[in-house]
Amino acid sequence: MTKMSDFDEYKRLGEPEKAEKSEIWQAAIGLQQVDGLTPSEYLIKTAMQNIEGELTIYEVQERLNSYYMAKPVKTADDRTEEADKVSARIAEILSEKTFSFSPAEYFMIHKRLFAGIYEFAGRIRDYNIS
Repeated sequence: MTKMSDFDEYKRLGEPEKAEKSEIWQAAIGLQQVDGLTPSEYLIKTAMQNIEGELTIYEVQERLNSYYMAKPVKTADDRTEEADKVSARIAEILSEKTFSFSPAEYFMIHKRLFAGIYEFAGRIRDYNIS
C-alpha cells in the first residue's frame, strides 16, 4: 500500500528536483488534511509518478479527472475527489516559480483550486462561514 510517508524517501535520496516535488506534494496533501480531507491512494501513486518525472502536473490532473469521471456516484459526505483535485491544483501553484500574494492573487488562487467543485470559487462570500 502506498502512503504519504513514501514521499520522505525522495528527500533522503538527495535528488534536488525529486526532493522539491516531494515537499510540494506533501504540503499540498497536508493542506487538505488540515480540513479533515484524506487523499486517495490513487492520488498518492499518481503524485509519485509526477515526482519520478513520469507524468507532468497536467497529466496528473487529467488522470484524476478521468478517474473520477469513471468512478461510481459518491456519497454526499465523501470528499476524496475534492481532496485529490485540490491537492493537485495546490501542487501546480506551488511548482510555479513566480508568486505574489495580493488580494487579486488570493481570489485567483481560490478560483484555480475550487473551480468545478464549488460555485463560489474565486468570489468573496457574502455570508458568515464560521
